Amino acid sequence: MGSKNNPPRSRSSLSLILVVGLCCFFYLLGAWQKSGFGKGDSIAMEITKQAQCTDVVTDLDFKPHHNTVKIPERLADPKPVSFKPCDVKLKDYTPCQEQDRAMKFPRENMIYRERHCPPENEKLRCLVPAPKGYMTPFPWPKSRDYVHYANAPFKSLTVEKAGQNWVQFQGSVFKFPGGGTMFPQGADAYIDELASVIPIKDGSVRTALDTGCGVASWGAYMLKRNVLTMSFAPRDNHEAQVQFALERGVPAIIAVLGSILLPYPPRAFDMAQCSRCLIPWTANEGTYLMEVDRVLRPGGYWVLSGPPINWKTYYKTWNRTRADLKAEQKRIEDIAESLCWEKKYEKGDTAIFRKKINDRSCDRSTPVNTCKRKDSDDVWYKEIETCVTPFPKVSNEEEVAGGKLKKFPERLFALPPSVSKGLVSGVDAETYQEDVKLWKKRVGRYKRINSLIGSTRYRNVMDMNAGLGGFAAALESPKSWVMNVVPTITKKTLSVVYERGLIGIYHDWCEGFSTYPRTYDFIHANGVFSMYQHSCKIEDILLEMDRILRPEGIVIIRDEVDVLNDVRKIANGMRWDTKLMDHEDGPLVPEKILYAVKQYWVAGDDANNQSSSADSSEEE
Repeated sequence: MGSKNNPPRSRSSLSLILVVGLCCFFYLLGAWQKSGFGKGDSIAMEITKQAQCTDVVTDLDFKPHHNTVKIPERLADPKPVSFKPCDVKLKDYTPCQEQDRAMKFPRENMIYRERHCPPENEKLRCLVPAPKGYMTPFPWPKSRDYVHYANAPFKSLTVEKAGQNWVQFQGSVFKFPGGGTMFPQGADAYIDELASVIPIKDGSVRTALDTGCGVASWGAYMLKRNVLTMSFAPRDNHEAQVQFALERGVPAIIAVLGSILLPYPPRAFDMAQCSRCLIPWTANEGTYLMEVDRVLRPGGYWVLSGPPINWKTYYKTWNRTRADLKAEQKRIEDIAESLCWEKKYEKGDTAIFRKKINDRSCDRSTPVNTCKRKDSDDVWYKEIETCVTPFPKVSNEEEVAGGKLKKFPERLFALPPSVSKGLVSGVDAETYQEDVKLWKKRVGRYKRINSLIGSTRYRNVMDMNAGLGGFAAALESPKSWVMNVVPTITKKTLSVVYERGLIGIYHDWCEGFSTYPRTYDFIHANGVFSMYQHSCKIEDILLEMDRILRPEGIVIIRDEVDVLNDVRKIANGMRWDTKLMDHEDGPLVPEKILYAVKQYWVAGDDANNQSSSADSSEEE
């Protein structure tokens, strides 16, 4: 009996040894992985855990309905920093163009109308409220002609410009008939006149600059011709003119031709115009015309409509002498000649000049002082000089200085001259095409998550870190436009943006943007917070985003997961609904995407009383 039982005991012992061996092996394997050498799946698990990509909040509601949406309380979420609403009197607050601060600066050369931002200890750390009764703007193109009175309750222009068809008040809305000081019968007829000389219709002209734009009716109607106009005007006694422009869905910023350079690269615009803009073109030896020349592309057009043109008819109306006005026009034409501009047209109230395509055909009667800037794109807070920006060198008289551009829309994805000529560090034809493909993919993903992107729901769009303009190019549509912002602390690529037929501006995000509150429907921020994490506070940038974002507007932020966790903590205390999601290429990629919707609330809401101050929250 005993000899019969020996074989089973041997097999049992062998099985026991095998099990113990396997246990030891897997124990050692697990210890090896945790030691930092075999990270594979553990990285994905850790990133996914940090991102909380599948368990943040309920799906975001992107449709406007003017109801406050509560974020569900989650014990796992970090406690948000909470911000109080600002006083209602700050509903139209513009940090760097406030009247009280402006009046402390000299009036000479419009210095007091330039940017003067508050020091660190005077920055607001509260939420700028929308006015009572605020409504989502009308969808484009209806917004071109109508604005809700509650959104911009300023009637002064309806009185001051009553005879010029700028704006009319009708019940609960403002109506914009499309008129202007120099085109009271409408912008369309005026543009038709310009198009008889300037090739506006065939895509040769795509980017335009309107200096002293009023309510931007010229820019609004140029959009019918597929021309993107960058309009600007100061914040002055013509109350809310830039605010009206943006409420209408027309690109505009608060700015003035004064003592510093405009925030645009050289050779940015295909045309520029002044329609009774009241800029003293002959002052300071023609400095302001020289600044227009700097941003005007070779072969581009400048339109002057208003004084002193047609002075023989209006000299009494303008209360000036014939001799004075005649001399002023002669001086403008002399300056234009020194800039290599040629007058192509003068009829009635309008004169049109064309900048020559290079300086080989330039016939200057007197020598000019040429600018000697080391970096022609370095324009942020740089003083205007009385000098002429030189043309880029050419090899023959037919070559366009700086490079010839394709007609729009072909130029949107064609290789920009700045890239083909190697003028942008680290960017060549291959990297440019890769950028084009990358942003087409990313924008496609955005649209799958929020089907309203690309519709008229989000008319005014901002890209806070535009790079080569890939996001805006992928989003390009008559239904929306994009303000491409190139931060001053990164590579200067704004020339590429303009060469693609898009518009934009240089800006430092440690300061307030040159716009009114509630002027953008959709803000896109790619790597902005990582870029600025050692320059200024995250909360200051987020509060500025909140100021310029409309109620129920959306935000998409791409950044490293650790940075986004900090951003999300603050955003949740700003009445934003947020959701953190994985990168398009999956959870292994450390970059994540934060989607947010700003809740609808207005000054005086009961919910305002439930907010606590940022300072007290931080102390807790």
